[in-house]
Amino acid sequence: MAELNSMEKHMLKQIADIESVPMGAYNIRENGKGIMRQTTANIDIVTKQDKPGIDIHIKENTKNESIHIPVILTEGGFNDIVYNDFYVGKNADVVIVAGCGIHNSTCQTAEHDGIHAFYLEEGAHVKYIEKHYGEGDGSGKRILNPETIIHLKKGATLEMETVQIKGVDSTVRTTNAVLEDDTNLVISERIMTHGHQTAKTIFNVDLNGKNSSTHVASRSIAKDNSTQEFISNVNGNEECFGHVECDAIIMGHAKVISTPKIVANHIDASLVHEAAIGKIAGEQLIKLMSLGLTEQEAEEQIINGFLK
Repeated sequence: MAELNSMEKHMLKQIADIESVPMGAYNIRENGKGIMRQTTANIDIVTKQDKPGIDIHIKENTKNESIHIPVILTEGGFNDIVYNDFYVGKNADVVIVAGCGIHNSTCQTAEHDGIHAFYLEEGAHVKYIEKHYGEGDGSGKRILNPETIIHLKKGATLEMETVQIKGVDSTVRTTNAVLEDDTNLVISERIMTHGHQTAKTIFNVDLNGKNSSTHVASRSIAKDNSTQEFISNVNGNEECFGHVECDAIIMGHAKVISTPKIVANHIDASLVHEAAIGKIAGEQLIKLMSLGLTEQEAEEQIINGFLK
């Protein structure tokens, strides 16, 4: 097995909270090529033949196993597009950790567009964690455009946690989900932008099944001259429940746009949306500064607490 260099280990730490090769099943991709892979008795990873990407097959009743599929970009002038499909068997319960780290020290753009599709069979449960991170002293842009496609069969649950808090110049995240009977989709996103960065997230959820439910929660901080846009479309097409909330803190000359939309196409569809945008409250700063913190330290404490 190949050894990871210091840069690769650093990027894995940022996007997957691991410092070396992960346990369980994994596929590590760097600059458009797979560099390390491991399968297990219950989890198989197969390279696609028609386009870049992999198929991940998880056997039914698989429990307490994890899959890591991090992507690392260290070259400028590179646009990496990958298609990863997850087939999760009945009553399986697994954790999937994805994400992309870009280290760009060139004057050219580095971009990763990851399209992930999830097909959960009856009773399956997946916790999906995806983190985006950018760094490098070059003038080239660091761009990430993830797309997530979700299909949940009866009784399935997907918990999706996405994080982007540093170094990404531009991102457009699109999530499309279709839920059948007794399914549950929980989405939690955390975003921070600064400088002239832009971030846009679009969530489309069709609650087609009886007793299907979703909870979409976004927390974000926009600083300096950055721009953020949050769009959600939740369609209640059966007896169902949907809750969308978007909370944002705005600082400097930043701009935040929130467009939560709910559509009830059934008399027993119960849908709620909430949106709040505002600056850090002055009394919060004063309270922390009275404890000996500087204004900047107080702001950092509030931001860290808000994004947890």
